[in-house]
Amino acid sequence: MQLELPGSPHLTYCTNIHAGERWSDIEDALATHIPTVKAQVSPSRPMGIGLRLSGAAASDLGEPQALQRLIAFLRDADLYVFTINAFPYGSFHGTRVKEQVYEPDWRQEGRLHFTNHVANIMARLLPDGLEGSISTVPGAYKDSIASQADVARMADAMIRHAAHLHAIARATGKKLVLALEPEPCCFLETTAETIAYFEQHLFSPSAIDIFQRLTGATRASSETALRTHLGVCLDACHAAVEFEDPTECVKRFDAAGIRVAKIQLSSALKLPNVGADAAALLKPFDDGIYLHQTVEARNGTLTRYADLADAFVALRSGDAGGEWRVHCHVPLFHKPAAPLRSTAGELGPDFWRAAVRATSTIEIETYTFLALPARIRRIGLTESIVREYRWVLGHLGGRRSGSKERRAEGKRLPELET
Repeated sequence: MQLELPGSPHLTYCTNIHAGERWSDIEDALATHIPTVKAQVSPSRPMGIGLRLSGAAASDLGEPQALQRLIAFLRDADLYVFTINAFPYGSFHGTRVKEQVYEPDWRQEGRLHFTNHVANIMARLLPDGLEGSISTVPGAYKDSIASQADVARMADAMIRHAAHLHAIARATGKKLVLALEPEPCCFLETTAETIAYFEQHLFSPSAIDIFQRLTGATRASSETALRTHLGVCLDACHAAVEFEDPTECVKRFDAAGIRVAKIQLSSALKLPNVGADAAALLKPFDDGIYLHQTVEARNGTLTRYADLADAFVALRSGDAGGEWRVHCHVPLFHKPAAPLRSTAGELGPDFWRAAVRATSTIEIETYTFLALPARIRRIGLTESIVREYRWVLGHLGGRRSGSKERRAEGKRLPELET
């Protein structure tokens, strides 16, 4: 939905909360859940979808009939797609994901080919006049990077993708941006690391040279295009786990001239005072499916654990303490039982003001829902999505045209051609 706020940002939720890797499974999930969600949060205006595509689903949508069915579904249900999550390439639900979620990474041609294909799909789905974003892995899992050659290879692939987005813009008028998503224990982990990589590898003179050779554009327009088509996806959960203030992250990216193409609204778990009961408190969230990177702050020092199991080892050996932040997306409205807390409470008024100024794409992302403890899931998936929308709208203060009950519905968008 498009909000009547400064900048007219669009709010959605990411469909990676729904299980399914083939397009037929995703199609069924959309048909099952989205009409109910829309009826409650955007009944009389278009509702945006944050579409998640796996490698298999993107391949399936390469079939013209499948894509035409999706376009028809969007038109008939008063929906539109303006952002795609192309982060997880393979299986994402019900089986061990862990560090495999980053594969193929940006060192590998498979990641580039997949993301180019997703961009082609996005160009067909994006309504005229809107900007589209594609979120992706933060380069690679940090332990996978062995040399500066790896670092350069990733940058080269990203620049080649930017050239592909530039070609799409020239051919169709659709402006798309790749949004690299910093994440704990990844190559791009902190705001400082991310800014340095953009400045040294993606916006550098050598990067501009590569883009010029690929596109034939002038030097000035090449730099502009790189800054247009390459940006970041700021995930509030990831920033919180790193003990970073997401409001300050937004300001730092802006000061560095790096676009915040998407903000993902999500919350992490935190345990302010780690004691002997830490493992018992957090074990129910150790689902065996996803990485739950854990960062400890103690005496001014940050200690990073690649997963909860590693943090538990440190706890048993007497080496853990202070405050823990755990990469586990819990619903934004969820209030854990003490002494656990959620980082959602740290998304204060300054953050919401900065968010709507910084980006046109705001996306709720709680992909772990199906793996969370049963007591959190008892309200049901669809109701949880609706409650998250209401929580966000309550904090954004977005106005819908008309009555209080219609707050945050926005403008009607042009229909897609089939």
